[in-house]
Amino acid sequence: VQLQASGGGLVQAGGSLRLSCAASGRTFSTFGMGWFRQAPGKEREFVGVISGDGGTIHIADSVEGRFTISRDNAKNTVYLQMNSLRPEDTAIYYCVGNPWGSMSHSSSVWPYWGQGTLVTVSS
Repeated sequence: VQLQASGGGLVQAGGSLRLSCAASGRTFSTFGMGWFRQAPGKEREFVGVISGDGGTIHIADSVEGRFTISRDNAKNTVYLQMNSLRPEDTAIYYCVGNPWGSMSHSSSVWPYWGQGTLVTVSS
């Protein structure tokens, strides 16, 4: 399985971005999918996860109410909608996948990682 993330860029504080992650493979609908991020000089951080059918979503407290996750299984794509962005959201964002449907918040559980897309929020 290959994951290709896109949609990062430079945005002013208060703005919005939507990240996309396209996955290869024919069993995408069984995959748990998620997003992690890593800011400069900081450890990798859980952002959110969505179940295979899209019916269950977990969002980190730090982005709750501002970020949402969705997926389109017909397009093998998962999205991260980011609103009300803050400078502290600046990071490389990684999409992740696992074939077991796990909803884990631990990065060590996820076998498939995209290449990362940089989000920079200016103040």
